[in-house]
This record gives sequence, C-alpha cells and structure tokens, in this order.
Amino acid sequence: MTNAELTGKEQQALADAEAFAAEYLAPNVQQWEAEKAVPRALFEQAASAGLLGLVVPQDHGGRGISYSAMLLVLECFARVDMAAAFALTVHNNHARAIAASGSDTLIDTHLANMIAGGTIGAFLLTEPQGGSDATAITTTAAEDGDDLVINGEKAWITNTPHADLLNVYVQTVPGSKAAGIASVQVAADTPGVTRLPAYDMLGGYAIGAGGFEFRDVRVAKAQMLAPAGLGFKAAMAGIDIARASVAAMCAGMLRAGLDTAMPRLLTRKAFGGPLAEQQGLMWRMADVATDLEACRLMAFEAARQIDENGSAPLIASQAKKFATRAAFTGLHACMQVMGADGLRQEFPLARHLAAAKMAEYLDGTTEIQNLVIARSLKAHYAQSKV
Repeated sequence: MTNAELTGKEQQALADAEAFAAEYLAPNVQQWEAEKAVPRALFEQAASAGLLGLVVPQDHGGRGISYSAMLLVLECFARVDMAAAFALTVHNNHARAIAASGSDTLIDTHLANMIAGGTIGAFLLTEPQGGSDATAITTTAAEDGDDLVINGEKAWITNTPHADLLNVYVQTVPGSKAAGIASVQVAADTPGVTRLPAYDMLGGYAIGAGGFEFRDVRVAKAQMLAPAGLGFKAAMAGIDIARASVAAMCAGMLRAGLDTAMPRLLTRKAFGGPLAEQQGLMWRMADVATDLEACRLMAFEAARQIDENGSAPLIASQAKKFATRAAFTGLHACMQVMGADGLRQEFPLARHLAAAKMAEYLDGTTEIQNLVIARSLKAHYAQSKV
C-alpha cells in the first residue's frame, strides 16, 4: 500500500504518527532502553496525537482507518522503536476488540477512556507453561451466580507495568481446549490480581513484558467479551492482525537499518575509495533492500485480506515468519558493514537487532508459523487429490 492509496483521514493519521515518532519517540527511546522502562506518558502522548483508537470506528470516537493504513502507522513507529510500536499495537487491538464485539456496557464503560489514554489495555493469552499453545491455557473461570471466579497466571504480557484493563483468556470447561475458551475484561486493580515485575531482557523494554497472577478474582459475567466457543476464534482473529503488524514493524526496522548504514558506506573511505564502491558490501545492502520490499508486500497483503474478509491466517503467518527472519538477518548485515561503529549506542542498530530477535517470539514463534503453513499445505494437497 502506498500513501497515495490512503483516504484523507488515513493520510492525516499517518502524518500524526510521523510527527509523534519524530517529536516524542525519537528523543526518548534510547533513555527508555538505558532505564529498562517506559513511562505511562507514552500512551498519554499517543492519545494526544489521536493514535490510540486507530481502527475503532469514528462513531465510537476512533480514527476509523483500515488495517492496511494502520500498518503504515506501525511501520513508521518501528523505524524508531519496535517495542514502543508493539505496546501501542496491543492497546489499539484491545480497543478494536471492544468496539467490534463488546456489549453496550463494555463499550460505555471502557472504550472512550482507552482512546483518551486514561485506561491502558493488555492482551492476556500466554501462560508460563503453555507458551505458544493457545488451546492449552489453564487459567480458569468458574461460574458463581452472576460472577466468574478466575484463577491462574499469565506470562509475556505486553504493557504489564501500566495496564489498567486486562483482556484475559480463560478456560471455562477444563479439558475442553478451544471449545471452552472465553475472554473476560478484568480491571487490574481488582482484588486478587497481582501485577508481576517486568522481565529483564536482551532489550525492547518499551514493550513492558511481564505477567499477572489471578487468585479467586471475582468479575461480573457482564464483563465477558467473547463467550466460550467464540473466545479462541476472537484470539486468533486478533493474532492475524498482530502477525501482519509485526511484519510491517520488521519492515520499519529494516528501513532504519538501511537509513543508518547507507550514508556511512557513501561517506566513509577505505582501500582507496568510498565503501559504497565495495561490491561485497553493496550486495549485502541489496539483499536487505529486497527483503524489505518483500516484507512490505506480504504484510500489506495480509492487511488487505483482513480488511476484506476479517481474517488472513495463512498470509499473516507467512508474513510474520519471513519478516522476522529477514529483519534479524538484515539488521545484522547493516551492523556488519558499519564495522564496530554499529555497536555504538548513538546508532539504533543494536537496539533494533534486539527487537528483531524479540519479534521472532511475538504472537507465535517461527515454529508456530510453520505449523499454520504446513497445515494449510496438507489441506490444499489432500483436497486436490480427491
């Protein structure tokens, strides 16, 4: 997708995102990494720029842009910092889910404050022992009159330090796998909810990865967003969007890699001329440029299918698999052609490389993407034999 294909409101959203990335993200992200933390102000500033309800319909107070346009926004953010971009993605997707599937009570209670940045959202699917097996969750929700009583633990949750509203995926019928999975909106200050410390990681601290424990947490049934039987489908629909988003963010990081490495190759001299005259170095950059375009094409095809059909499981998995691998390899190449300068904190490459590695785990590992792709292959060829 190109800027010329955007509607007027989408062009304005992208312009607002570019200003936010340049004026707020860029001056602060390196300090956030050094402090291993991100302030709540990230969300407040994004709200002021109108960037917390990107795909929420306008009649609910959002920007009402397409998923394809949202990917351009996320690509723009990720050129500066993928971790912050992903934190904002999770919040935007949570707001989208409430606007699309929430009851009037949920919409009236939560949505306006999420768009205004007063309530920060989080998506709680992964568990310490289950990893990428989303059907194996053991956090339970038992009925007790008009309430649900939740027990369990969630891990690798984005926005843990600041999340106010938790979209918690629970098992309502233990042993039933996907059939019993539902999602419930839980306020983080509900008695029995414990916010666990954010993880000490390789990098990408703006993502705010951590966990939550639930011990006899009582929530009204009216806070259920997706009932049993629909919860797993809702989670997978959200993950399609997230996987396409990760692919677009990887494209943003690759663009940052080229924008950092190429000026050095053009201006730094060695062996009698500019480094850009060295064929071996330039061919590595040519590979990065090619992979960048492939990432964008796959990501935006996934977004197009989601815009048209509501889901895109195969191409979203393919895009995420390819883009995360290409980002890590490509950023490594950009660092290498800069020599030891690529390690210096004044350049963003080391931070982007850590984020690219993190991207390989977000919303399903590369191995999980291979499962999705392999199942599609088997189904296609089994059908073709009939």
